[in-house]
Amino acid sequence: MNPMDYNKARELMVEQQVRPWDVLDGRVLDVMATLPREAFLPEAHRTLAYADLALPLGHGEFALKPVVQGRALQALALDPADDVLVIGDGSGYLAACAGRLARDVLALERHADLAQAAASALSAQSVDNAHVVVGDAFTWTTDRRFTAILVAGAVDTIPQRFIDWLEPNGRMFIVRGRSPAMEAVLVRNDVNAPRIQSLFETDLPYLAGAAPAPVFKF
Repeated sequence: MNPMDYNKARELMVEQQVRPWDVLDGRVLDVMATLPREAFLPEAHRTLAYADLALPLGHGEFALKPVVQGRALQALALDPADDVLVIGDGSGYLAACAGRLARDVLALERHADLAQAAASALSAQSVDNAHVVVGDAFTWTTDRRFTAILVAGAVDTIPQRFIDWLEPNGRMFIVRGRSPAMEAVLVRNDVNAPRIQSLFETDLPYLAGAAPAPVFKF
C-alpha cells in the first residue's frame, strides 16, 4: 500500500468510523486525520491500520479500535496545559495523539520491546513531549500527579492507585466491568470523592493484573 492509499484510508476512518461514533471534537479529529496510525503498528498489520478492528501488538496486547481511541481522547478534553499518563498503550499511538493535544505525556508499558517500538515511532513522528517508561501499572510507583490519565485496557474495578495519580480535579478515562458488558467511564478526582460519569458500553481486553478473580464452581 503506498502512502497515498494510507492518506485516503485515514480520511475514510475519520469520516466513516470515528465521526459517526459521536467523536465531534475538532482537535481530536484533526489529530487522528493527520497522525499516521500505521507507523505505530507491527509491519504485518499496517494495511489494517484504518479498519474498525483491535489489532494485535504482541504479548497479548492490542491496539484499540480507532473509534474507542477517539472517544477516549474526546472524553478527556485535553488541552495544552495538561500532563497526561497513558497506561497500556502498547503501540504508542494514543501517547502520540495525546502529545499533540497536551503539554507532556508519559506512557507506561510492561514489555520492553513494545516500549522501544513505541518510543521509536514517537521519535519518528517528532512527538518530542511524549515519553515511554517500562513498568507494570500495578507495581510502578511515582511521585508525579497528572491532570489526565488514559487507560487503554479494561479493569474489573477501578484501582485506587490510578486515582491517587490524579491531581485534584484531574480526570481519567477507563473501562470497567465484566466482558461482554463493560462500561467506559470518566472519573473526576473531586475534593470529597471521585465522581464517575458513564460514557458508553464496550468490551476490551483486560490490563494484565486487572481481570476479575476466577469464580470456582463446586
